[in-house]
Amino acid sequence: MTLQEPVKPIFGEDPFDPFDEGTIKIVVVDRDGVEHTLAALDGFRVMEVIRDWGLPIKAECGGACACGTCHVYVDPEWMERVPPATDEEMDQLDQIFEVQENSRLACQILTGEDLDGLRLTLAPGSEVD
Repeated sequence: MTLQEPVKPIFGEDPFDPFDEGTIKIVVVDRDGVEHTLAALDGFRVMEVIRDWGLPIKAECGGACACGTCHVYVDPEWMERVPPATDEEMDQLDQIFEVQENSRLACQILTGEDLDGLRLTLAPGSEVD
């Protein structure tokens, strides 16, 4: 079997660049301390963005606020801008370990222009087995 050469772009720039002007960006720090800037579409759950970009987040319930395995720490500078946690989310946070004042479930934060640049860190317990 022979390997093919990489596909050469036919355009000067990638016309499907996820970081085009107007794209919402989320900065995620993984458990190794590596920072990842992820492009997001408006209205998506932050958990979906993290998962779809291939970062290791368990997210067992798929965004139903039923497990706590998408636990993240929101950067303190962003806590006032992120909508407050619901009672349902607080109940889930009460059942998991290593909760801090800035703990949130990524499935309960929706992306939007007001959260462009949101910075968070993957919390222990959310890693994929």
